[in-house]
Amino acid sequence: MAERLSAIPAQAGSGGVAAPDPAADGRAPGGYAGGELLAEVTRSGFVESYHRGSVVVLSATGEAVAAAGDVTGPIYPRSSNKPMQATGMLKAGLALAEPAQLALVSASHHGEPMHVDLARTMLRGGGLPEQALACPPDLPLAEAARRDVILGGGGPSRIYMNCSGKHTGMLLTCLAAGWPIEGYHRPDHPLQRHLRSVVEEMSGEPAAAVGVDGCGAPVLAISLYALATAYLRLVQGQPGTAGRTVADAMRAYPELVSGTGADDARLMRGVPGLLAKGGAEGVLAVAVPGAGAVAIKIDDGSRRARFPVVASALRRLGVDAPILDELAGDAEGVIQRGRGEPVGVVRAIW
Repeated sequence: MAERLSAIPAQAGSGGVAAPDPAADGRAPGGYAGGELLAEVTRSGFVESYHRGSVVVLSATGEAVAAAGDVTGPIYPRSSNKPMQATGMLKAGLALAEPAQLALVSASHHGEPMHVDLARTMLRGGGLPEQALACPPDLPLAEAARRDVILGGGGPSRIYMNCSGKHTGMLLTCLAAGWPIEGYHRPDHPLQRHLRSVVEEMSGEPAAAVGVDGCGAPVLAISLYALATAYLRLVQGQPGTAGRTVADAMRAYPELVSGTGADDARLMRGVPGLLAKGGAEGVLAVAVPGAGAVAIKIDDGSRRARFPVVASALRRLGVDAPILDELAGDAEGVIQRGRGEPVGVVRAIW
């Protein structure tokens, strides 16, 4: 892939867009300017709601072949940054016993026993207590796992939090690199300064902002264009390189990256070679070696429009599989049931 990717086409409505001027409505120059209509929600043949957002589609060579909305203004990719952060951990000396552990470091896991047990094994291997984790206490995301914890008399714990794998990896990286454990989650810690440099290197642009993610660790703002670029590099890197090692681990253990039956896992199982990682506030990034990459941001932060839009985007790259229709169709189940029957759809209009 070329080191410098081609410019985004400037003509709106024909595969590319020019980013609107955020200063026009009072936002700081360079901020995310918002997107276009990407999906609509219909009920009984009547359009009930719309979802606006932005999406960029890159070819296997890194050329932007389609785009909508603002794909050059920075957003917080949230957990879609995790594969890049995991790459940075490997580059800093993190050594793990098996690829499954690396998949968990890259995960937004659902707190099932397979996730929690593996995180605990990793912490014990480093001689670390669960209290060393800086992520906040939480209950598992998986309904069954959450119910079991509550019925068993348990409550929120740091190990159940969906980012505990990432935080475990960060702690182990500090041990490997000789960095202090204390304050490992703060932006000025040597670990976080290193991870920022790796994210910027992989995405091809400097972080426009550093925020606090839901887990307490830093989240770096980059554009959708940069996010898609990084994912393409993850899947098309040479075997044995840090980024490719992360991508291979995630694709080998997709349920560890999310959960049993989770959308990300189903997409990776359903399209050979595909890498996928969602993030909060309507973000999703995917890449397929030899085909290209897609990055999406739904402006209202909801999840239901992401998969109809990503299915449309992947088909523009010639990627098709039954799972795309299944995941796009699943979106209607969020709100579209009457007497147990489907009465509408969430569908891409881009």
